[in-house]
Amino acid sequence: MDPEDRKIITLARSARARNGVAEGAAVRDETGRTYVAGTVTLDSLKLSALQTAVAMAVASGAQSLEAAAVVTEAATAADADRAAVRDLGGAETPVLVAGTDGVLRETVKAG
Repeated sequence: MDPEDRKIITLARSARARNGVAEGAAVRDETGRTYVAGTVTLDSLKLSALQTAVAMAVASGAQSLEAAAVVTEAATAADADRAAVRDLGGAETPVLVAGTDGVLRETVKAG
């Protein structure tokens, strides 16, 4: 696995553990900057970790994404998560899906 992809999986895993949330995610933008987030669950706002990471990238001025990673107990990336990545990165952006142990389960395209 590419070292930069391994890095975003590690960052996603650490966000999940540090915040005690269901999922952790990280995205890498076109300049190599990374944005790390966990699941947001408020009474008035619910975002997956990957949606939150994409929103952080957009809010910071990212123009596109090179890759995204999510650490989850789910078998694959949710359609809404892939859509968020696709909106900023395009259909070919890889979404790395790892288990809570950090082991890569699959790589899917955002589109």
